[in-house]
Amino acid sequence: MNYESPSRAWVDVDLEAIAHNLDIARQALPGTALMPVIKAGAYGHGLEPVARRLDNDGIAFFGVANAGEARRLTRAGVRTTPFILGPSFPEEREEIVANDWCCTLSTVEEAAHFQSLAAAAEKEFVCHFAVDTGMGREGFLPEQLGEAAAAVAAMPNLRVEGVMSHFPAADEDVPFTQQEIGLFTDCVNTLSSHFDLRYRHIAASAGELGYEIPVANLARPGLLLYGIAPMASIYDGVLKPTLRLSSRISLIRELPAGHGVAYGRTYITDRPTKVATIGIGYADGWNRRLSGQGARLYINGCYCPMLGRVTMDQIMADVTDVPEVQPGDIAELIGEHIPATEVAEKAGTIVWEILTGLGPRLPRLYH
Repeated sequence: MNYESPSRAWVDVDLEAIAHNLDIARQALPGTALMPVIKAGAYGHGLEPVARRLDNDGIAFFGVANAGEARRLTRAGVRTTPFILGPSFPEEREEIVANDWCCTLSTVEEAAHFQSLAAAAEKEFVCHFAVDTGMGREGFLPEQLGEAAAAVAAMPNLRVEGVMSHFPAADEDVPFTQQEIGLFTDCVNTLSSHFDLRYRHIAASAGELGYEIPVANLARPGLLLYGIAPMASIYDGVLKPTLRLSSRISLIRELPAGHGVAYGRTYITDRPTKVATIGIGYADGWNRRLSGQGARLYINGCYCPMLGRVTMDQIMADVTDVPEVQPGDIAELIGEHIPATEVAEKAGTIVWEILTGLGPRLPRLYH
């Protein structure tokens, strides 16, 4: 006999809302090519399903973190070229060249290795220069560009068709970001004397919404793709939420006043309390830093405070004032009534961490 248990916690993903938000990015940047960023499991939404939904939407690339994510897209039959945003290891480069995945160059040594692999495969390999205009993570420094470009331009099997950088503080430091736009423009001008730069990109979601970047013609929407604007914009009211995190009540008990709840007894009931045990914990990605920070759940039309510490597999909530509550009822943790930004604020972190932290133990249901 085959037995099945109901899901204790799960994630609902609205693929049409993601497509809608991509259209909003397109409206915000008319004439600009787009690279939806779907690294880290499409920010917790699911890499392959999101890629399949957007694959025919006229995009230039899919932004991924590494060769492993690019491989998953290729194996899933996705036709849009993966763009590997981070540096590659030498052991990965032969596969990158063989599959014509796009990637960045940060050193002449990297370029020379790709040149040798492309020559051995008797093919041309297309790549982008990365320039470091302030992020400090990858890329050539602006003062290195002239010499590096001359060296790479002499490599016959490499075709540099783009240049990229990254804003480190677009949502925090406007003067620095404006300065960075000028520096990126200088870098584009330097490289343009050596290469035909089809793509020029520096902006993720915050950069797209907050700045004019005349030299850029490709953008990398990330967070806004998933319905969240990282900074105030005219598009705040039109982005659609794309994800709902839910869990079920597994048990309801009456606890007396003065009774501890969860590890460390950091919460003590101050009245007779109806406590619901709910089947989600930090092993699922419900951040442990939410413990004792006023996090709340939405159950049967009522907001319910989470009690005590988040444990590995379960949390507790006060459902004393919820009418007709019973085991099996569904608790919303992220969704229409509790935005992911609220959860991030309670946890003292950023919304990116909350979304990408939703673990593989949570089934994804696609709509």
